[in-house]
Amino acid sequence: MPEPEVLTDMDVAGTDRYVLRKLPEVTLAFWGMKIAATTLGETAGDLFAQTLKLGYFLTTIALFLIFVVTLVVQLRSRRYNPFFYWTVILSTSMAGTTMSDFMNRDASAKFLTDGAKSLGWGPQGLGLGYPTGAAILISLLLAIFVIWKCTGLTFAIRDIVSFRAEFLFWAAILVSNTLGTSMGDFLSDSSGLGYAGGALLVTGLLAVLVALMRVPAVPNVVLFWIAFVLTRPLGATAGDFLTKPLAKGGLDLGTAGSSAVLLAVLIGLMGYAHVQERRTAASQDKTLTGVS
Repeated sequence: MPEPEVLTDMDVAGTDRYVLRKLPEVTLAFWGMKIAATTLGETAGDLFAQTLKLGYFLTTIALFLIFVVTLVVQLRSRRYNPFFYWTVILSTSMAGTTMSDFMNRDASAKFLTDGAKSLGWGPQGLGLGYPTGAAILISLLLAIFVIWKCTGLTFAIRDIVSFRAEFLFWAAILVSNTLGTSMGDFLSDSSGLGYAGGALLVTGLLAVLVALMRVPAVPNVVLFWIAFVLTRPLGATAGDFLTKPLAKGGLDLGTAGSSAVLLAVLIGLMGYAHVQERRTAASQDKTLTGVS
């Protein structure tokens, strides 16, 4: 079966057809939801693995299965649905948190919550360390992009409408969120910057990316993917700042309380995005039908 025709906004102009987009427009609200979802992914992942003491192994398996279920729902959807899309982003953030912890840590007492002597059943970490874990994840992410490039499919999020391109997109999202977790934990735990310092560093790098958007020689698609990776360590450091004890430089809100607040924020932003999407769709319908 041939690949479905991929149309962009330029293709739509002057026709009576338009593509039902599967992915959102990249706006300021998009980045707000991305940071909220990744921060929630950090706190929720830690909630299951550490606070509830299920351990990195069992939690990674459970959250990866949740990711698969949410991904199937998103892939089967015929048009962009904010709830489906951001549920997958959240599931990749949660799975990425525990996948990163399982790769890099060894579940020693340093990483356990107060009073915990051990975590759940199964091996509790490969102990690869942040540099080795990051190198593996960077290699995987580059491999995905090479395969993506070889297919000839677009990297631009607004033009992704085929199944193959969307599948590659989500594979890149899962790996980038896992990589971002490793980067965030390294900045918070091992770099000496602490939670606030790590967050300020990532924020500064994101500001540089915003400035580079005005440089014609730098493709916006490249900036998008770099920003997508960097917002994950920002969420990871923010999540640690909310949940970790005061003695370690955190606010000591706990994983459960922080997750509940962040979930409420994310749901609110998703509702706002849904309303905006309906308004945009209605405007497009009027334009295509010639109704003023």
